Amino acid sequence: MQILDQLGISWAIQTLINDAESSLLYAYQKVQQTAEYNQYKVIESFRTHRISARHFLPTTGYGYSDEGRQALADVFARITKSEHAILSPHISSGTHAISLALYAVLRPGDTLISVTGQPYDTLHQVVGIGQRDKDVGSLADLGVKYKQIELMDDGAIDLEHVVAAIRGCERPKALFMQRSRGYKWRRALCIKDIREFVSAIKAEFPDIIVIADNCYGEFCETEEPTDAGADLIAGSMIKNPGGGIAPTGGYVAGRRDLVQLAEYRHTCPGLGSEVGSYEASYRSFFQGLFMAPHVVGEALKGSILCAKVFEMLGYRVFPAHDDIRSDITQSIMLEDEKLLLAYTAGIQKAAAIDSHAVPVPWDMPGYDDPIVMAAGTFVQGASIELSADAPVKPPYIVYAQGALTYAHMKLGLMCALTEMNII
Repeated sequence: MQILDQLGISWAIQTLINDAESSLLYAYQKVQQTAEYNQYKVIESFRTHRISARHFLPTTGYGYSDEGRQALADVFARITKSEHAILSPHISSGTHAISLALYAVLRPGDTLISVTGQPYDTLHQVVGIGQRDKDVGSLADLGVKYKQIELMDDGAIDLEHVVAAIRGCERPKALFMQRSRGYKWRRALCIKDIREFVSAIKAEFPDIIVIADNCYGEFCETEEPTDAGADLIAGSMIKNPGGGIAPTGGYVAGRRDLVQLAEYRHTCPGLGSEVGSYEASYRSFFQGLFMAPHVVGEALKGSILCAKVFEMLGYRVFPAHDDIRSDITQSIMLEDEKLLLAYTAGIQKAAAIDSHAVPVPWDMPGYDDPIVMAAGTFVQGASIELSADAPVKPPYIVYAQGALTYAHMKLGLMCALTEMNII
């Protein structure tokens, strides 16, 4: 293709990509079916709540009677089969949203058990894992006790050990699970996994609250963890559910009484989501949510292609190209720091924004190891867009996400292979 020649992509790389694509039609068809189902689900919610242009209007001051704020939350609650939801531009990240859920539910003396091992790096200081300073307001500072149960070798939740831990300590108030893989060589929890686990826990311990970090997983399947019995889910609007259009924000959704506690934590008790203005238009949030099923489908197809290409080149990948996927992330074990940095440099070169920049490792806030991130994105840090990141440490696993279009991920992959110089 002439334009690819102009972009410096060799015929060898173009041929490899074309060969990989030719074997993926069935996998792409399954992704398309999921995207279509989710698109219809989103439209049904918009129709049910009679969304119109008035819901896009900005508000100022206290934001009393803000129709857009409430309608956005109601639409998202229906999509996720939740009783109630907060979806707010004032939630700054997925970590912030998850923190709201945890602080809303837990009180001094309560116990939290993470059933998927250690949570994502940015939550360590929230929980108090390896806390560097005293009295920063972590859950540990507030007297919340913490335990964690590692996943089994096959990536499944270890139900037997979770139940033993529940019985072996003062009854925990909440169980926490991370749906996505984070920076771990494991599979994402699929909805079937979550449903089976929650069903077993609730049968014996119906009062225990189950909280799910849903980042990177929204719209990857036709259901969400709240469909499968989770009491609360939380995530970021600059990942999957924002469709690459939402400029900021996050959400908490699930049981009405628990979401109301999160609302009180978000603003203050007694006010909750009755206040909170937004002087910019809500249109980008509604439009991003509308686009999300399609965009997530494009990202999943890009991840499948990435897996197939690196399988053909002899590298270990997770998940495999034909595995069940419940998040958008593709892990590639490169076992070489230079290859890792070359991959991220190639992804950056393919970006529409800041393609001239060179990603370098740095001590990013909230992480224990130097992190390299390639993300030339329209929305800063939006990992539903073409992006790749990794802790710079052996065995040098890169985590690829996005992009908004399949063609962009395809180009990113070709640029990465060019920089790696392995073909």
